[in-house]
Amino acid sequence: MIPFLQLSKLIAKKGHRISFVSTPRNIDHLPKLPPHLSALITFVKLPLPTVDNLLKNAEAPIDLPYDKVKYLKKAYDQLQQPIAQLLEDATPDWVVFDLINYWVGPIAAKLGVSSAYFSISIAATLCFVGHVPILMEVASGEARAKPKDFTIPPKWVPFESTVAFRLFEIKRIFDDVEGCDENIPVLYHMGAGIDGCDVLAVRSSYEFEPEWLQLLEEMHQKPVIPVLKLMPFCQQPVGKLPPVVVDEDSGDGELDDNEEWKEIKEWLDKHTKGSVVYVAYGSEAKPSQLEVTEIALGLELSELPFFWTLRKQCCSVDTDVVELPDSFEDRMKGRGVVWTSWAPQIKILSHDSVGGVLSHSAWSSVVEAIQFEKPLILLTFLAEQGQNARLLEEKKMAYSIPRDYQNGSFTRDSVAESLRLVVIEDGGKKYRDKVKENHERRGQKPD
Repeated sequence: MIPFLQLSKLIAKKGHRISFVSTPRNIDHLPKLPPHLSALITFVKLPLPTVDNLLKNAEAPIDLPYDKVKYLKKAYDQLQQPIAQLLEDATPDWVVFDLINYWVGPIAAKLGVSSAYFSISIAATLCFVGHVPILMEVASGEARAKPKDFTIPPKWVPFESTVAFRLFEIKRIFDDVEGCDENIPVLYHMGAGIDGCDVLAVRSSYEFEPEWLQLLEEMHQKPVIPVLKLMPFCQQPVGKLPPVVVDEDSGDGELDDNEEWKEIKEWLDKHTKGSVVYVAYGSEAKPSQLEVTEIALGLELSELPFFWTLRKQCCSVDTDVVELPDSFEDRMKGRGVVWTSWAPQIKILSHDSVGGVLSHSAWSSVVEAIQFEKPLILLTFLAEQGQNARLLEEKKMAYSIPRDYQNGSFTRDSVAESLRLVVIEDGGKKYRDKVKENHERRGQKPD
């Protein structure tokens, strides 16, 4: 949602009027619009249809356990007629849609409305998954049928690359990739979205992945617009959403007076530059109890100060609450903080004391870390996070904690060693230097 709102504000700044369409709860959780753009952006709430097995009031993946998200997708599929009617009544010049609304392109085309499929995944991911006929299972001879098929770079990538899943990564999401009786494959969503649009917009830049953006355009024979360099960074929280989130456009300084931020800043101010590890796994990824234990004990063994934003439940109905090791917080008092409520991630990342980010490699988190020149230590969990990690590893901007190739298990020792390597040891200087170099680089689309 946030990348779409950022793009909406960017377009509105050019004087264009925007209708931002989503479900009521999703819109209610968005940051407040800055006054100078509020007249140009209209929020349009479409009630989400009820479907069997979908939890009440669930309108976004963050509201659901991972295995229940398929019912959310089914509910969104039932918005085709309301959105078609909205487009017919509003007669917009363009419609920008996302992965879950993959069917918007053909509806827009029938009404004479131009469409853009906006992917918040990087171009490398979109290239890796393949051409439209493969994604939509038309070219069955090219299809990948087993998890191991996704662990090697595909033959249509003409340059050397390590971008692929590790076996444990693809196993965790294979049902979603391939689909099941109750779930349209996510690859079909991607293929239909790309096939039906006029323009493919990607939350990336030519500075970061020029070869992949060029390949993406060649593969689909459609204009590809990288929008990352154009988009502002929003002060988006992690953990529980506060009543109001203020982003950089508002300019009212409200977040600086926030009591939570004052407390966090006071703690960060006590630590030396580049010494603190910031730990965050976003709004959807939830480590298991064993993984939380190993992360915690790894942080302890590292002897580094840390600030950990920990979600103990993936959603309000999650009964599998994770717990920290006995007496962990008592032992870490003064050196580490475990924060289980709202935390202003951008504010934390901008603080000089933060010297590294332990992350799940979701692209939004990666973008924010790079913006503030923070090297990444990665533990992937879901979706395309593994492909993000491979590309970051190639570019020496991140280091992945060593894990078992089959099941993804890792140890507290590997966590501690990885953190120390990237944040303070001489061997990790290449990661610290590279992330600064990438942030400072300025480039243009190659000829």
